[in-house]
Amino acid sequence: MKKKIKVLVVDDSAVVRQTLSEILSSNPEIEVIGTAADPFIAAAKMRLDAPDVITLDIEMPRMDGITFLHKIMTQHPIPVVVCSSLTVEGAETTLRALEYGAVEIISKPRLGTKQFLNESKIRICDAVKSAAVARIKPIPLRPYTIPPKLTADAVIAKPPVNAMIQTTEKVVVVGASTGGTEALRVFLEAMPPDAPGIVIVQHMPENFTAAFAKRLDNLCRVFVKEAENNDTVIRGKALIAPGNRHTLLKRSGTRYYVEVKEGPLVCRHRPSVDVLFRSAARYAGENTVGVIMTGMGDDGAKGMIEMKNAGAYTIAQDEATSVVFGMPNEAIKVGGVAKILSLEGIAGEVMRMTMGYAKTTTKV
Repeated sequence: MKKKIKVLVVDDSAVVRQTLSEILSSNPEIEVIGTAADPFIAAAKMRLDAPDVITLDIEMPRMDGITFLHKIMTQHPIPVVVCSSLTVEGAETTLRALEYGAVEIISKPRLGTKQFLNESKIRICDAVKSAAVARIKPIPLRPYTIPPKLTADAVIAKPPVNAMIQTTEKVVVVGASTGGTEALRVFLEAMPPDAPGIVIVQHMPENFTAAFAKRLDNLCRVFVKEAENNDTVIRGKALIAPGNRHTLLKRSGTRYYVEVKEGPLVCRHRPSVDVLFRSAARYAGENTVGVIMTGMGDDGAKGMIEMKNAGAYTIAQDEATSVVFGMPNEAIKVGGVAKILSLEGIAGEVMRMTMGYAKTTTKV
């Protein structure tokens, strides 16, 4: 008999604790071993019975969720699914939680929480199952961080993208899920300012993707923003698909752009990696480099096959550097991958495959 996933629910709301416990307990693969109203109670229960996964609220009395998460990840790493409110402030804090090692997000509104959680039953159980198989590494303890030495770039704004006269023949499409926020940071930080246009689907609830894009933009040499309908895909620019809507790559003449639209869940996700990849196969074909990264499930596998069959160059993140080797493995198994690389090797390979395919002229 398969061992059940033991879950500890940590939230200061009695309603959320009860609702999450009922939802998770209804799944035959999951066992809720306890609940806690704050991190101190949670720590005591963890000493008695170690959970496989923790669902963790961010805003709690006595100790906030971020502080508790940091303690967990530096001392006894356990997969953590973060519960966060659908606010701008909540989005920014949640992204910090992902940086500290949380592997999944469950969003919750300030009002109507019980109904919202019940309607999200499948997604919540999937998040816990995904977390249970994630590879968790201890994060280094940093009691004091020396502020980075700033350059003039901290004061001088990036040049507006429309100040560049460019023709992009190659485009890059990327799909990621569990563990993808950190993987995308590593990938995009390694890309040069004249990198080919990039469109990314990261499974993430709405209201979090804008903050995620903003954070990446502050870290990377390419311009990063949340995708809007009809945004042009050009060199030096990366677009993050907004949560709860699909993003497609389209082409008009030599101009690539994105279409952001409503639609049903595809592979149980919206945005879906398959939707982006299949649109790239249709509209960009051999001009595409497709990358599938860490994540649970099989979203993107069919799209990888279609891109490869259309002449695209396809890359999958390897098992050793994936938090969850689900999506890359599914794409590999069905024959949709041309090359398997470590996370650190992907950016270099993308640039190698796209160098010399586009001319860039900068306005002075």
